[in-house]
Amino acid sequence: MALEKSLRAKEDRRLGAGEHVDYPFLFLVLLLLTVGLAMLYSASYAQSEYDTGYEISTKYLQKQAVCAAIGLVAMYFFSRIPAFVWYRFAWLLYGVSIVLLLSVLVIGEEVNGARRWINLAGIQFQPSEIAKFTLIVLFARLTRGFGRNAKQFRYGVLGFGTALLGILVPLALEKHLSAIMLMGMVAVVMMFVAGTSPKWLLAGAGAAAVFVVIYISFMGYAGDRVTAWLHPEQDPGDTGYQILQSLYAIGSGGLFGLGYGKSRQKYLYLPFQYNDYIFAICCEELGLVGALAIITLFAVTIARGYWIALHARDRFSTVLAAGLITLIAVQTVLNLCVVTNLLPSTGIALPFFSYGGTALAVNLGEMGIVLSISRHTNQRKLQEE
Repeated sequence: MALEKSLRAKEDRRLGAGEHVDYPFLFLVLLLLTVGLAMLYSASYAQSEYDTGYEISTKYLQKQAVCAAIGLVAMYFFSRIPAFVWYRFAWLLYGVSIVLLLSVLVIGEEVNGARRWINLAGIQFQPSEIAKFTLIVLFARLTRGFGRNAKQFRYGVLGFGTALLGILVPLALEKHLSAIMLMGMVAVVMMFVAGTSPKWLLAGAGAAAVFVVIYISFMGYAGDRVTAWLHPEQDPGDTGYQILQSLYAIGSGGLFGLGYGKSRQKYLYLPFQYNDYIFAICCEELGLVGALAIITLFAVTIARGYWIALHARDRFSTVLAAGLITLIAVQTVLNLCVVTNLLPSTGIALPFFSYGGTALAVNLGEMGIVLSISRHTNQRKLQEE
């Protein structure tokens, strides 16, 4: 407790003294957001015109821009909050996220056959996006609390595992397999950083693989996705249609692309062209060169985020920043693999690019926390047990 108070006091003084955020990371995040909004407009305007009787071409861009503005405000606000504020409220946030996840089963709205959204005062959002963040915050707190004991099974496996199940069980009831996979992967990385023995992590990965196989066996829609992934050409008009159209878009781009705004697949050929499969439109319009530039931008942003995490001044901040950056990294890799058919469809969006107001606002807010942590990267690390 004394260490926590001392740390908070020092952080408050540093913030008041004018410590600066990491400007390279801030620039990279803003660049990702700008490019993402530009590609969202290009990918979505055909669908927008169709949905509005050819009256509005910016329907999806307008909604995304509003959420981007909210996210930027959150990013600035969170960049001013000391990291240990999140430490203090970790358990409360965790409890609230579980309540929200369970409420989806009762009052959630069904969209595209899935019940994962809540509508409050006309605002629709996914509690799972909030749950991802709160789990990372709680894992960071547990890491600092466990200390070197994280190497023991009682703490490194049972401690983290129990907290993880508190989120995964409601997600399983929602049949939200993509969120389960994503949060499981992020949890494994954070447990490794915390010091959990690799042998337990490998055992957990094996158990997770068995769970996925069983889950797919009982969930018909998930089984269809695997079949479409392995043999999309066997059912080009139904289960294999989306991935084939995605591959057509990627192949049509060639080296330099058809040009910004000139995609053909976005004219209602490729489903969810402005959401999960927006990267296919990027490839079609910008070509291999543009696609590699976007991948490089993500890679540099993620690398800079990990640099901030490694240079954070205390264990909690290091794990918190690493978890938030890992969330972006895993989402990016999974989305790119799905779009290129290296993995079956998971429903995981591309951060900062895919349409989805809750995800964008939360991602920007999370980057604000990383920026807050970056204010102290030039300070001497605290000695902790």
